[in-house]
Amino acid sequence: MANLTSAAQVVVLVVEDDAIVRMLAADMVEEAGFAALEAENADEAVRVLESRPDIRIVFSDIDMPGSMDGLRLAVAVRGRWPPIEVVLTSGHRAVSVGDLPDRCVFIPKPYEPKRLVATLRRLAA
Repeated sequence: MANLTSAAQVVVLVVEDDAIVRMLAADMVEEAGFAALEAENADEAVRVLESRPDIRIVFSDIDMPGSMDGLRLAVAVRGRWPPIEVVLTSGHRAVSVGDLPDRCVFIPKPYEPKRLVATLRRLAA
């Protein structure tokens, strides 16, 4: 699940219930020079966040099974880990800025790798 990372790398937690999509997203994140961690749902993401204080960005799908979806995960991150940036994605629903917690970015699926990488770099700066 976790990759070794140097102190200089920004750590991104990729949260996606579809294993193939999660692996592809994690590969994009790593190819862009970030360190990627993976979680298959929001419950696992919270456990990872509790154990890894080095996570700087959460990139999460909205529609996932479990006790909370990606929007509720974003609210939890904003409440418990305010410095962490959040990027949400969905191919099933349109999300307006008013639906998102503060400092949360939405990228619709299918997302272009260039747009995702540019967003991650902007948030990591």
